[in-house]
Amino acid sequence: MDLFKRGRIGNVRLKNRIIMAPMGTKPESDGSYSTNSINYFEERAKGGAGLIITGANIVSTKYEERPENELSDFHNVEKLAVLIERCHHHGTKVFVQITPGLGRMVYADPYTPPYSASDQAYSFWFPNLKCRMLSVDDIHYLTERMAYSASLAKAAGADGIEIHGYGGYLLDQFHSRLWNKRTDEYGGTLENRLRFTTEIITAIKQTCGTDFPISMKFTAYHGIEGGRELDEGVAMAQLFEKAGVSALHVDVGCYEVWYKAITTVYEKPMHQLFAARAVKQAVSLPVIMQGKLNDPKDAESVLKNNDADFVALAHQMLADPYWPAKVKAGEFDRITPCIGCNECLLGGFSGKHYYCTVNPLCYAEKDYQLTPAPTTKRILVIGGGPGGMEAAITAAKRGFYVELWEKGTALGGNMFVAGAPDFKHDVMKYVDYLKREVMRHNVIVRYDHAATAVTVLAAKFDKVILATGSKSKLPPIKGIENAAQAEDYLVAKKTPGDNVVVIGGGLVGCEAALDLSEKSKNVTIVEILDDILVTAIHSKNNDLSLRDHLKAANVKLVTGAKVEEIKPGMILFSQGEQKEELKCDTAVVAAGYSAVDSLEAELEDKVDLTTIGDAAAPRKIMNAVHEAYHAVRIFE
Repeated sequence: MDLFKRGRIGNVRLKNRIIMAPMGTKPESDGSYSTNSINYFEERAKGGAGLIITGANIVSTKYEERPENELSDFHNVEKLAVLIERCHHHGTKVFVQITPGLGRMVYADPYTPPYSASDQAYSFWFPNLKCRMLSVDDIHYLTERMAYSASLAKAAGADGIEIHGYGGYLLDQFHSRLWNKRTDEYGGTLENRLRFTTEIITAIKQTCGTDFPISMKFTAYHGIEGGRELDEGVAMAQLFEKAGVSALHVDVGCYEVWYKAITTVYEKPMHQLFAARAVKQAVSLPVIMQGKLNDPKDAESVLKNNDADFVALAHQMLADPYWPAKVKAGEFDRITPCIGCNECLLGGFSGKHYYCTVNPLCYAEKDYQLTPAPTTKRILVIGGGPGGMEAAITAAKRGFYVELWEKGTALGGNMFVAGAPDFKHDVMKYVDYLKREVMRHNVIVRYDHAATAVTVLAAKFDKVILATGSKSKLPPIKGIENAAQAEDYLVAKKTPGDNVVVIGGGLVGCEAALDLSEKSKNVTIVEILDDILVTAIHSKNNDLSLRDHLKAANVKLVTGAKVEEIKPGMILFSQGEQKEELKCDTAVVAAGYSAVDSLEAELEDKVDLTTIGDAAAPRKIMNAVHEAYHAVRIFE
């Protein structure tokens, strides 16, 4: 495979063409890399990546607080050096990404106006905050600090650095007319708007030498009105090549369309291919492509077709650090798939570390390892959803005797509903993966086997894990018998008519509406709250993507509306004092879920019992998977 051909960036030789793309990590109090971060990166090196690019390291906190790691001081070198050395032990090279700042994208401070390229830009997260403009002296200061930080990275043993100049962050704010309204030598023409970055490149070369590789990560296309079009992105690539960088890491999007930059479950595979291909055709430098390359066949095709020289994977490397090794061994079906949920991103932007729904070991690589079972005790798992399957697999890995009782005839639980739409195919990949792992670990599965307290107690298991999931709620609406649950349409038990009304604008309701928009003429969401997705606790890029998909599909939204009655052919609803009618031949209910937990009361105090996932409280796939893993991990 071309994925495993050796490659080169500048004078650095790489063992393959697979790169772990930059993602942030949580630092120590002084900004240095934490022990957990070091373990996290080393695990990805063990997994076979040819190159790891760290997340952004800020070079100075003079203008904004540290967003994640900091590389501004000699004392930051020690931990970075340990990180790099550990990765080198496995033959993996490391580029350290450095940034002058986030600019208008600062997300932790709602009170202090952020700095940007000009004072006509506004904060993204806090739109009432007008930005302050960096002066020429400020720009020169940050240029010097970028060069100094590059020298610190080199001192730590880094194989190269990457300039953080993409995604609407500070350097990209200088690059774009959208945010850069300056009239001095750092504004106006494209060359002027790139001047801050090209001066940084020159300064790094002067400080670190011309043989120290520089990767330039930049945005070739924004995808918003007034943002960068691809022809300008290609011209930028040519100017960066002229400035002397060693590689171009091509990005797409900005926070206004964040899902174009950081993939969600709703995006199609290889969605950034067009940009990488255009840049590759215009320059002679190595080009790095990213953007949902999780399928090894897709990643391989990028190289085979000469659309890029390297492929970069981000969240897929959180889900499975061993993606490269498994691909090399031809074990495609052993890869734990990323499901595009972005719980990793949500965790980071909530002030926590970066979790992964499908990998409980992410960012806890040493802390949460499984140990062999001290004795071969017997574990019963009740329910074959994501939590139940994870519990059974984990128990089998530890060496316990394990049975899984499933009341139906297939494993998957509510993930069959969640993964039913075409745009949720990533979730179905995870269902299939878990089913394969259940079989591979020789878990005894008893289908069509509804558990009762009598049968469970009679079987005398040492541990029972209740993973019975949840069921859809029916709201107390007059005429509710004229409606059906969203899941009936998602799994094609029922066929919708031309005029569909979805009652409930939460996550399930919005996804059901989007799915039904492909099958019906008119789809309307009626939501009692003032906006859709208010109750959805998910990452902003997922939220933006789903809203934009609904808009593109012409799904109508009626918010602040209470459904009063469902009649054949119409629904009646009220908005304040107004009473309205809406034509409707298909009423779809998406009113949330309630736990299926009746066995809990019957079994507690009679057996060692742990209730997990939706059976404890309806939440997310991540709750089910992590609770399952840890329930088994700590069992003795």
